[in-house]
Amino acid sequence: MRLGVVGLGVISRFYLAALEKSPDFTLAAVCDRDPAALSGHAVPGYRDHRELLAAGGLDAVVVTAPNDVHATVCRDVLTAGLPVCVEKPLATTLADGRDLADLAARQRVALFTAFHRRYNSNVLALRDKVGDATIESMTVRYLEQIEEHVGHDRWYLDAERCGGGCVADNGPNALDLVRLFLGPVTLRGARIDRDDTGVDRQAVLELDRASVQLDWSFPGEVKDVEIRLADGSVLQADMLAGYGEFKESLRHEYEGVLREFARAVRQGPAWSDGGLAALSVVDDVYRRETHA
Repeated sequence: MRLGVVGLGVISRFYLAALEKSPDFTLAAVCDRDPAALSGHAVPGYRDHRELLAAGGLDAVVVTAPNDVHATVCRDVLTAGLPVCVEKPLATTLADGRDLADLAARQRVALFTAFHRRYNSNVLALRDKVGDATIESMTVRYLEQIEEHVGHDRWYLDAERCGGGCVADNGPNALDLVRLFLGPVTLRGARIDRDDTGVDRQAVLELDRASVQLDWSFPGEVKDVEIRLADGSVLQADMLAGYGEFKESLRHEYEGVLREFARAVRQGPAWSDGGLAALSVVDDVYRRETHA
């Protein structure tokens, strides 16, 4: 399948590396507003996603552009009748997310959200260990110094463009891990700390049988899951264990994203994931938050 990639920022390199190993997709076109980002690719490059779509020749599209344009770009891709894989969050508002889901259903194509952490080898090993055991509670920690991760993509530090901050951007990945183990979840409470520009820097989300801890001001990086079973035993997964280099774990995770996206493309309108569910919880957090 011929794949177009819209957005060549910090995350795109993991898609491009995964594409080199993919048995399902081949890179057919790239798009970015920055002409310098288009150099070095042996495929046609476009500065406007609408030009990429108009050129045709694509079977699917990946959207890894800034959060605030996810809805616009995905809407155009779906309108063109193409399945789309979009980086989390699905959109920056719940209304836009619902609109995209409805449009994908009408167009009878897959709307796929790239929750890369659910393909992490240590998370998958933990899921195998848990098996059919009853989970009493779980905690997901997603802690990092955001400035070390964004590179030149400074839009992450703009509350409006990002969608809020750590809750809007990292929250969906953490919430998807809760959903992976526990199924649908309900928010019970939230606390958010913001900086002077209004960006979420820390947050704690309390859910049914789960707690999510988010931090964009953490000195270092911690990404892990702890599960307490009904028999009192505690199981853990460190998402970074065994991956010594900075962001090294993302390489195999995005290979998993493309494998699953290929399955979603083939399922078409039958495909359903947690993109809208995660966005709904994020929306609930912002509506019900209590400030520290």
